[in-house]
Amino acid sequence: MPSPVTQVDILNPYNEREFVTDKLSIVDVKARDDHARLYQAEIQLVNHRDLPARILYTWADLYSQQLQSGQDYDALQPTYSIWLLGEDLLRGDPCYAHRYRLRDERDRCLLDHGGIYLFELNKFATEHVETEEQRWLKFFKDGEHLNADHLPDWMQTPEMRQAMTILKAFSDKERAYHVYQARQDFLRQQRSIQRELDDERAARAAERAAREVERQAKEAALQAREAERQAKEAALQAQDAERQAKEAALQAQDAERQAKEAALQAQQDALQAQETERQAKEAALAEIERLKALLHDRDHPTD
Repeated sequence: MPSPVTQVDILNPYNEREFVTDKLSIVDVKARDDHARLYQAEIQLVNHRDLPARILYTWADLYSQQLQSGQDYDALQPTYSIWLLGEDLLRGDPCYAHRYRLRDERDRCLLDHGGIYLFELNKFATEHVETEEQRWLKFFKDGEHLNADHLPDWMQTPEMRQAMTILKAFSDKERAYHVYQARQDFLRQQRSIQRELDDERAARAAERAAREVERQAKEAALQAREAERQAKEAALQAQDAERQAKEAALQAQDAERQAKEAALQAQQDALQAQETERQAKEAALAEIERLKALLHDRDHPTD
């Protein structure tokens, strides 16, 4: 942290723009010390998705507004942004204080021109105040519950008594102003929350669409596998039909061979029968000739 502030000028709590259509960032307090260093202090009661971007934006905006037309970069002074958060922003970190500076991966400083300081009040639970930082954090966390006429020991400093007096002496006009600004900030937060809800709905719709595409892809894959199975089954059936056709052709060839063999055997049997018939005829003729010869010899014994 820089050296203690000795003189403070309260500046306009608006980041003004040249055109009314430009973005307007409203902060609680902007101040300058006697070394021209700038300070921004803001209390954020409710976190939202875009809060880290908003924190960085307001710091960068305050830092960049230092240069007027014609000024060089050496006119830039360190700028410090201090945020008091009513809700936890870094949920995985038990520490309540976080300090961000411009450093590289080896912790070397690019330019020592301030930084961003976040204090998560929910995580701050110190009962015994030992430092000024703890004193102010406890004031911001418990100040509204304190009795201005009977302050505890840790509030017994001139700065704390003055802060408590200012807190008590807020006018209705000031309260109305802060209510108005809180309302504007609430509307911005609601828009941010709505965008976050819209993004979540779009993400869920995209997830459903992706699941549907995946389901259709799986169904198409199953159909493809079923078609492949049916094609393989049809191929097997075609192969079986071809095998049966070949077997039938072989059977037909065997039947034809057997028929030819039977026909050949029939021809051979017919030839054999003809030969037997011829031999019988010859035998019969020979017998007739023999009988004729016997009759002739009997009728003409000595011719």
